[in-house]
Amino acid sequence: MTYDLVIRGGNLADGRGGPIYQADIAVTDGKIAALGTVTDPGREEIDASGHLVTPGFVDIHSHYDGQAIWDDRLLSSGWHGVTTTVMGNCGVGFAPVRPDDRDLLVGLMEGVEAIPAAVMREGLTWEWTSFPDYLDALERRPHDMDVCAYLPHSALRVFVMGQRAVRRETATSDDIAQMRQLAREAIRAGAIGFSTSKSFNHRTVSGDLIPSLGADGKELEGIAMGLKDEGRGVLQIILNLSPDLRRQEFELIRGMVARSGRPLSVTVLQRNRDPDGWREVMDMLDGAVADGLPMRAQITPRPLGTLFGLDTGRHPFSYHPSYRAIEDKPLAERVALMRDPGLRAKLVSEKPENDIPSLVARVQNFEYMFPFGDPPNYAPSREDCVAAMAEAQGRSPFEIVYDLLLEDDGHAMLFAPNSGIANYNFNACFELLQNPNTVVGLADGGAHVAHISDTSFPTFLLSYWGRDRPEGTLDLGKMVARLTTDPAEVVGLKDRGVLAPGFKADINVIDFDRLQVERPYMVHDLPKGAKRLLQKARGYTATIVAGQPVYREGEATGALPGTLVRGAQPAPRA
Repeated sequence: MTYDLVIRGGNLADGRGGPIYQADIAVTDGKIAALGTVTDPGREEIDASGHLVTPGFVDIHSHYDGQAIWDDRLLSSGWHGVTTTVMGNCGVGFAPVRPDDRDLLVGLMEGVEAIPAAVMREGLTWEWTSFPDYLDALERRPHDMDVCAYLPHSALRVFVMGQRAVRRETATSDDIAQMRQLAREAIRAGAIGFSTSKSFNHRTVSGDLIPSLGADGKELEGIAMGLKDEGRGVLQIILNLSPDLRRQEFELIRGMVARSGRPLSVTVLQRNRDPDGWREVMDMLDGAVADGLPMRAQITPRPLGTLFGLDTGRHPFSYHPSYRAIEDKPLAERVALMRDPGLRAKLVSEKPENDIPSLVARVQNFEYMFPFGDPPNYAPSREDCVAAMAEAQGRSPFEIVYDLLLEDDGHAMLFAPNSGIANYNFNACFELLQNPNTVVGLADGGAHVAHISDTSFPTFLLSYWGRDRPEGTLDLGKMVARLTTDPAEVVGLKDRGVLAPGFKADINVIDFDRLQVERPYMVHDLPKGAKRLLQKARGYTATIVAGQPVYREGEATGALPGTLVRGAQPAPRA
């Protein structure tokens, strides 16, 4: 017979964490048809000799809710081997929605996920009111990967409670009953689950706490019961895990899971300001799992933080009056002005002007601010930070930063991680990656478009932990499972993430020795010409979705086989 595609001679990491072995893969009708020695030809063939072959990566934490409406390609995720993405995380999204509340949801998304309102107003088609209608709109556009969507809590709450939700009033029993029914309808239509946020960091564009912060345990459990009614769907939440609240808030989600029986994932990060707090959270989560509750921690494989630069809109001089006077000028003009010694002396010496000290502190934390470099350095040491450079050179941190920002004609960036690198090491990431109750997530594709670029997580995880880590690497087969089977199972997608007959033919062919994260760069290709960071990778020979190569060496092939995945998917029959 003739197969649609044959991948020959690759070193297969099957997605289940087993040893890597050499084999061919044959694909027919979008599914893996055979593994081993394939003698029959393919209409298309890929020579994978000496290459790592993996299942396509499953990203369970993105915010492509708007971009998936106006764009076929969900970049930068597609450049990093992602073949399935789950959006609608953190309780923010665009459905259900009444016409009068559209701007309200746009403001929520702008505040929480830093997507400019003008972009969303231009790009969203608003062909929907209900969540099922929103799924239909997603399904009408082909994509470079499969997409799944959560029912977002803040949108649901506003739809049911109107301004009472905005004021974060307590839901009545009638409100909860209606939300439970709408959750049932969303799950029945194909929502992957329900997402919410209790984080005080999540605020509207005007600085107010988002509607989901008004929900109590009864409301959260009531909505979760809507998933139980349907017998499927998962829960996703980000909590306010500060030392004084984390036990109380963990009990809240423990109650959701215990009553509904639905699986839940919760964000767990090592915060620089609370370097050991994650251990207490993981102790609670591990204990819940030992008690039989289906819970996982969403973690990152590297430090997570902001990129500062003259073109990103955030950097240590953002609040200095002399910089404010030139911030709207084109980048090249700003760079030319900043090369003037007079302006330099003024900017370095003057004080920032802002009524919110925490914002200034965030962009001037020189102890956790590093030159980013090219290729980017995600694993810096204490001596690499701006404060240490200033000490070593006998200069002020502002002088150091000023010079760094002007490098590469103003395109250089500074990396300012706020988690995952407390005490200037990766110990927390290392321990969390090896805990069986964690799952890699939090890449945030589609969000924080001009100052964060974490969609490269998969490439970093494989290249650093599987090849480059100075202290010793982790098992590569298990690291592949961290990007494939693990996240797929967490959200109930049992038809993918494995290289075996019958599974969906989402596949990466990787020149592992060349695998490398490239430096992010700014483009102006969003609706209304707004800017965003993109980040490419080297080493992906081919990324294949449903048996069709969608990228070859990072270049789009023109194929768009990605579709909407409606809810949990069963494993193929043996």
